[in-house]
Amino acid sequence: MQDIPHIPVLYREVLDIFKDMNDGIIIDCTMGYAGHSSMILEANPHARLIAIDQDQTAIDFSTKRLEKFGERVSIRKGRFSSVIKNILEEFDVSEIKGVLADIGVSSLQLDQKTRGFSYESDNLDMRMDEDALLSATNVINEYSSLELEKILLEYGELRNYKKIAAHIVKNRPFNSAKELSESVKPFMPTGKKIHPATLLMQAVRIEVNDELGELKSLLESIQNAEFPHAKIAIISFHSLEDRIVKQAFSLWSKSCICPSEAMRCTCGNNNAIGKIVTKKPVMALTDELKENPRSRSAKMRVFEMGI
Repeated sequence: MQDIPHIPVLYREVLDIFKDMNDGIIIDCTMGYAGHSSMILEANPHARLIAIDQDQTAIDFSTKRLEKFGERVSIRKGRFSSVIKNILEEFDVSEIKGVLADIGVSSLQLDQKTRGFSYESDNLDMRMDEDALLSATNVINEYSSLELEKILLEYGELRNYKKIAAHIVKNRPFNSAKELSESVKPFMPTGKKIHPATLLMQAVRIEVNDELGELKSLLESIQNAEFPHAKIAIISFHSLEDRIVKQAFSLWSKSCICPSEAMRCTCGNNNAIGKIVTKKPVMALTDELKENPRSRSAKMRVFEMGI
């Protein structure tokens, strides 16, 4: 791991999920620095990997990082919700043995202040795909008060979302994440280990990149793929994301999907497409939390397709 420029979260747990997968294809939906990708390939010397990312900077870096694995690696650019659909049409689903998605902003993006993800950034951007049209500048400086209230409540889960939205509208335009985070600091929750503006920045980032929509689309594609056997591991950092994954996995594991008020089963009682591997989300151990504080919010849920 010494040549990985950051520590991928839950790296031991991810390797354990995908251990002994010596053939077939593993899809890494969120390649980033290729930390997870490189370790999976090293641990499974005969496996192939398809890695997806919408960030050209990540693709340029990781193409070089994964170069040593040669033809075992294929890198695709785009949103994973759409790219994975193409992959599932291109390959026999029986070849795909695993799907990994580490949802949310990558360390690559957080560490580059020019990308506008950090509350210390001198600009206001937050686009994972730098070619995308919608940026944080558009959201903060152009959204109506009602639109801001909606994302602050739903994505940031901020209790005083109306006051924050009104303050933003009254004091805009904002030209940097640093300026925005300092301005709203008096309205943000205190007493937590995170920066006061973290929940605001998170809400705006989710809106800019349609992160919840992307996750739902990914889960829908996986559900429709009819994998004969594959392990699905989703790592999330937000309670809404974790809830979406939990609900999807719960639905996939149900044999009977009749309404609760139904007097008898009429659905055939054979609708389960696999089983839940992790009854509770897997979280970082104490030693990982010490060496990588960003892992404190990470939750991984795993589902095994095929009965």
